[in-house]
Amino acid sequence: MALDTRTQMKYWIIAAAVFIGALWFLGNVILPFVIGMAIAYFLDPLADRLEAMGLSRVLATTIISLLGVLVFVIATLAIVPILIDQASALINVAPSLFANLKNFLSERFPSVLDENSVIGQTLLKLGERIQEYGGALLSTVLSSALSVINVLMLFVIVPVVAFYMLLDWDRMIAAIDRLLPRDHAPAIRQLASEVDRTLASFVRGMGTVCLILGSYYALALAAVGLDYGLVIGAIAGLLTFIPYVGALIGGTLAIGLALFQFWGGSEVVDGETVVHATNWLRIALVVGIFVAGQMIEGNFLTPKLVGSSVGLHPVWLLFALSSFGSLFGFVGMLVAVPVAAAIGVIVRFFLGYYKEGRLYRGLSSPPGGPDQ
Repeated sequence: MALDTRTQMKYWIIAAAVFIGALWFLGNVILPFVIGMAIAYFLDPLADRLEAMGLSRVLATTIISLLGVLVFVIATLAIVPILIDQASALINVAPSLFANLKNFLSERFPSVLDENSVIGQTLLKLGERIQEYGGALLSTVLSSALSVINVLMLFVIVPVVAFYMLLDWDRMIAAIDRLLPRDHAPAIRQLASEVDRTLASFVRGMGTVCLILGSYYALALAAVGLDYGLVIGAIAGLLTFIPYVGALIGGTLAIGLALFQFWGGSEVVDGETVVHATNWLRIALVVGIFVAGQMIEGNFLTPKLVGSSVGLHPVWLLFALSSFGSLFGFVGMLVAVPVAAAIGVIVRFFLGYYKEGRLYRGLSSPPGGPDQ
């Protein structure tokens, strides 16, 4: 005999509460497993393609894992230290950047920015705060990554979890499917398929877009000769998943630093005043890099890799990241996008039922919908 709707709802509420409680209490303990599962999910289509080419699942997983380890080692040895050094240097130079900005504005708008003006003092204080809190934030991130998460466990467990998850992914999905309640299995499969499509479009697609744009911005800005170009490119690429935010923040930082670095000025060298001309070409190149990046993203990368029917609004993403990060820490930020995608799909599913039901259509509408 099937359970009534009210009893089933109780069981689902209990299951959801247990899941949220597990995230709350386990916290960073499950971080390596969450990362490993995310890596396996991201790479599963590649493993499926290798299988379709005639390789076994074990061989496909082994090849992907070896390539992943190679990429990780190269990134760790060649890229990560440079990014950390540039981020630290950018934070330390922030007060002088804002002081120069104040002087630049004072020379051209003396009536607005004098020595004791509110705007001038604000710029100086803002630079000092960035140095103070930015340095503290960077050291906290690094120290927490070393203390809260055992580095050895992170570097050992994540690849192992990712390997076995990727190896057994199809079998795990089949096992979960066999455990679905028979009455609701078709609806759950439909929802799971829509969630997977949304995640595949957004997480895999936007992850690839962020990687491509971040690499493009970093290499292009470094080639132009902009100081801290690598870290600014990485920031712009990382924030690309929120439409326009990555380009806005990265572009503002890059153009501001370009004006500071390439704007003409004078200095005294060996008792003589040396005048430097403004390098308009390099400033224009920095602007052009971000304009070209936005054109490439909007006209090629996002339509091809993400698609137009993802259904995740940027405001909803920001809310999910903020709320889950506040509640569950770094682990919450990792699961925020998948959970937000799942909630969005479920809400749209039930809205469809609602619009077909009597509560929405009323008694005057023709009969139909899920209540019939």
